[in-house]
Amino acid sequence: MTTSKGFRAVLGIALAGALFGSGVAVASALGSHDPVDEGRSRLPGFSKVISLSHIADPKTTPLFPGDPTFTIRTAFTIDEDGFYLEVVHEGQHTGTHYSAPCHFHTGRRCMDELSPADLVLPAVVIDVESEVANDPDFIVRVDDLKAWEAEHGDLPQEAAVLLLTGCDRYWADGDVDGEPTYYNCGSGESGFHQPGFSRNAVKWLIDQGVLGRRGALGSDTFGPDPSSDAMYMPTTLTLARRRVTIENLTNLDRLPATGAWIVLGSPRNVHGSGAPGTVFAFVP
Repeated sequence: MTTSKGFRAVLGIALAGALFGSGVAVASALGSHDPVDEGRSRLPGFSKVISLSHIADPKTTPLFPGDPTFTIRTAFTIDEDGFYLEVVHEGQHTGTHYSAPCHFHTGRRCMDELSPADLVLPAVVIDVESEVANDPDFIVRVDDLKAWEAEHGDLPQEAAVLLLTGCDRYWADGDVDGEPTYYNCGSGESGFHQPGFSRNAVKWLIDQGVLGRRGALGSDTFGPDPSSDAMYMPTTLTLARRRVTIENLTNLDRLPATGAWIVLGSPRNVHGSGAPGTVFAFVP
């Protein structure tokens, strides 16, 4: 007999296959007027589905310095051409997106080489909002992960470990000292300031099998690396196998600490080091 947990996993993988194969693209395709992109789930075993992606809008999407310009222009209109179509120009790592192993490692899998099963994962949320409110450079260490387990139980194997920092509330804000406030987590301090995982915490997640043969490390910031780590070691370690990183998430406060599943949908570009993603969470 299939267990409830197993049933959810089968359903999730089937759903991911449909999303991944059809190339569900940027979050603007959702067209939702719900500010939190939340609704009832029609999948057995889940009560609601939540979008974890920001709306892709060139007017509000902050770009990492040096990234390609993000533009959307109308190419055809219903009045003139009988149909409506836009042309989108952006880098593969614009807005809410995830990175494939080949983003940091030569010879590793790219987007077109990942399977749907790599992109359907049980999700856990590590809530550090209160710590980040006092320190925008807060680092999640092994002891923090062990404290999470003491409260919520063991972290699941091959999971998506998602960091809830609250920095996403500054997504579309203006500049402070020449830097977008999103990139200093609203602190107003010059330069980059963001929380993230320590490299030892990531090594511990790998050793424990939480980031196992597959898995993901994600955050509602521009990456899982703290601003103090100029080598991007958390990302480097995570992408060493079939694991992925997920960046620029939102609505993580709508998820429980454990029990939800996420599905990552995106175009399957050949040799793609990543892709703008529509990330869905299914909550029991």
